[in-house]
Amino acid sequence: MLIKYKKSFEKIAMGLLSFMPDEKEVKKLQSTIKEYENNDDWQLFLWKDEDILGAIGARFNNEQMIVQHISVTPSHRNQGIGKEMVKALKDQYQEQYEICGDGQTKDFFDQCE
Repeated sequence: MLIKYKKSFEKIAMGLLSFMPDEKEVKKLQSTIKEYENNDDWQLFLWKDEDILGAIGARFNNEQMIVQHISVTPSHRNQGIGKEMVKALKDQYQEQYEICGDGQTKDFFDQCE
């Protein structure tokens, strides 16, 4: 199930986002989390089964929702969780926005179609 990020999930979200290639550096990761917390055009969602297993983050640009982060815990990869997150995001937002991936997520996002 896709849930919206809240501050109480900060450490979990940072851990998940740290698996993204451009988010390895702690200062960059902290900056990204702050952007999700403070910028109304950025939204971070977490995938919760029994535990939180993944994160998907997007920024809104007019009528577009651009997915810029997709991450799943290494022990739960290749189980379809990333695809489920993309599907859940589309189910929730595709009537309002054109949803696409960015440079980091485009290949995976396109595979989910």
